[in-house]
Amino acid sequence: MTGHGYLIAPWELRWRGLDIEALQRTESTFALSNGHIGLRGTLDEAEPRGLPGTYLNGFYEEHELPYAEGGYGYPEEGQTVVNVTDGKIIRLLVEDEPLDMRYGEALEHERVLDFRAGTLTRTTLWSSPTGRRVRVRSTRLVSFTQRAVVAIRYEVEPIDEDLQLVVQSDLLANEPIESETKDPRVAAALDAPLVAEFSEAQGYHAVLVHRTRASELRMAAAMDHQFDVDDGLRTRIAAEDDLARLTAAADVPAGGKLVVTKYLGYGWSAQRSIPALRAQVEAALAGARKTGWQGLLDEQRAFLDEFWDTADITLDGDDELQQAVRFALFHVLQAGARGESRAIAGKGLTGPGYDGHAFWDTEQFVLPVLTYTMPDAARDALRWRHGTIGKAKDRADQLGLRGAAFPWRSINGAECSAYWPAGTAAFHVSADIADAVTRYVNATGDARFDAEHGSELQIETARLWVSLGHHDRRGGFRIDGVTGPDEYSAVADNNVYTNLVAQRNLVDGAAAAERNPEVAARLQVRPEEVRAWRKAAENMVVPYDEELGVHPQSEGFTEHPDWDFAGTPAKNYPLLLNYPYFDLYRKQVVKQADLVLAMHLRGDAFTPEQKARNFAYYEERTVRDSSLSACTQAVLAAEVGQLDLAYDYFGEAALTDLHDVHNNVRNGLHMASLAGAWSAVVAGFGGMRDHGGVLTFAPRLPGALRALTFRMCFRGTRFAVRITPGEATYERIAGEDVELTHHGERFVLGADPVRLPVPPVDPGPPPRQPEGRAPARRTGWTG
Repeated sequence: MTGHGYLIAPWELRWRGLDIEALQRTESTFALSNGHIGLRGTLDEAEPRGLPGTYLNGFYEEHELPYAEGGYGYPEEGQTVVNVTDGKIIRLLVEDEPLDMRYGEALEHERVLDFRAGTLTRTTLWSSPTGRRVRVRSTRLVSFTQRAVVAIRYEVEPIDEDLQLVVQSDLLANEPIESETKDPRVAAALDAPLVAEFSEAQGYHAVLVHRTRASELRMAAAMDHQFDVDDGLRTRIAAEDDLARLTAAADVPAGGKLVVTKYLGYGWSAQRSIPALRAQVEAALAGARKTGWQGLLDEQRAFLDEFWDTADITLDGDDELQQAVRFALFHVLQAGARGESRAIAGKGLTGPGYDGHAFWDTEQFVLPVLTYTMPDAARDALRWRHGTIGKAKDRADQLGLRGAAFPWRSINGAECSAYWPAGTAAFHVSADIADAVTRYVNATGDARFDAEHGSELQIETARLWVSLGHHDRRGGFRIDGVTGPDEYSAVADNNVYTNLVAQRNLVDGAAAAERNPEVAARLQVRPEEVRAWRKAAENMVVPYDEELGVHPQSEGFTEHPDWDFAGTPAKNYPLLLNYPYFDLYRKQVVKQADLVLAMHLRGDAFTPEQKARNFAYYEERTVRDSSLSACTQAVLAAEVGQLDLAYDYFGEAALTDLHDVHNNVRNGLHMASLAGAWSAVVAGFGGMRDHGGVLTFAPRLPGALRALTFRMCFRGTRFAVRITPGEATYERIAGEDVELTHHGERFVLGADPVRLPVPPVDPGPPPRQPEGRAPARRTGWTG
């Protein structure tokens, strides 16, 4: 047992026993998704529950954004993910007594999320208030191979006596939910957001069609059933606006079983008609029935076998983190596998947190994982960004800029942040998208994507920077009045992270225009424009504090007074909930890795000595009030040789949700932190960097582990890297020879494994953290 309720096992997440108070967070950790459909891990009978949730990627409702005082360029419409028709509800009555985990007695109860099978299994031995005992086993899956399909196998077995069993299987829309939002506009949008348009039920089959009031999106949900029971079955089905219910009754002998297989089909559209959507979900059900329950299980397992063959990470020496890192990879896969032209939200499809919005987290935290483990999913996420480029260009025009200004937070591509210093001013998101394009194209050689989508993204974002920045009297190119990754510093001049990712964006945009002249011609790119991009990149201002020997996070940052960490009680974190933003903005206090993130993603712009000094300086000022921070600090701690500290940060990133570090898992999982666990291993302990499309490694093993192995793919070649004390082994799994670099030494990985020594490192004294903000210790590091 981990101490947080879960049993430790390498390939599953298991919770044994009933804890109703823990349901809100386990509904998030036990969520199933394929990137198109998301189901929170609620109990089959729907009650008791923490927070119900069934989501379709990109399906949202609009509402007005709140402003006490208006201003030019403020976004006007917000978007909120909608809890759509719930089809996972299956209720059971045992001789007229409803199975409810709050009544009778749960003699046995456990739930298992299986990372290899891709299923959530629930097993309960329940005694009713009058002493009748039944064993219930349900298995739920959201199909990776049949994108619109959910399937549930529900089995009931009388234990001691013959029993009459009644099963009620529902499609339920507009489930009542207690919203935590304090904004009445959002609350109103979420109060019965679905308007009924069509309902039908016949035999074992039913379909409901609804639309949203304001966004006018239409969705359909359909269900069908198969029964396996020895005795005769009596059924009745009915449908109304918000409810379709199939009721089935059977007399089942002791030791016999009632088995129900429920198939669900989901779809939505902004344009398609009621008959078209109905036909779409009914076709999905027909495919599911044709495949059958066992066929869906087999397809799911085969899909996951291929994924793990490319992406698995093994840790020898820490069973809890072994489970956590596979949990993380499984949920990152679920968030993006079948998104296909939709965004990857900050919470995936595990909960309503952040209103279901996607952020820059996707491009700089999640997509690196997918690029090197499931590149098709990374490509599809970038296609979504390209599909919203019209909105980004309109936003830039509204702000008086050229090119494309992508939103800080959004579902459909329009800006949804009502707080402009953290939203509109965070222009780095556009360069983050361009960076993800470059990384994907370099890792895959996907020339078609480059020509059809990637080059336009790089060119239009490059245009943004030349219109946003300016050359100063000394010839330097400045980007003033922007917000970098650290949300405790806003509207600053020459944020180093922003300037460095913009610099790369400008260079890559120029290269894209020259690489794809037909795209450049279509976008009316002039030769002098490309020259201006290169000139801005060459003269980009990167502030440096000569006196302290460090890079200020932004111009003047190191001249601000330090935050009073010693005088800040633990209960006052996160700081943004207890102190005014204006005070945070004028102090040296860092919410999340910013300059440190620049050293990871643009490490080619810093010397090793600068990295070590910068890392130590910002360690003393970073409070990690964001789940995005620990993974980046892990990567740089490993690079500068602080391996024990890196391991502690790795543990924090990987266990953020399983330990509910930020006390908000009830609203969904932290996809960027889960993806960051991969980065902590591969980029941290593996030392993987991809600057300029060249794959390099500088592996080092933390003292807590006996060995560490990770897998990845590059240009179609799959390979594994195994790190042991003093040595690293590279082994090709499939594909062609690939050129790699190990601690500065180039080599070709062919059919035979390559073993290379790991040079020793002198990390120097460990850096300090703000008082009370050190990571939880997982090693013997004493600081």
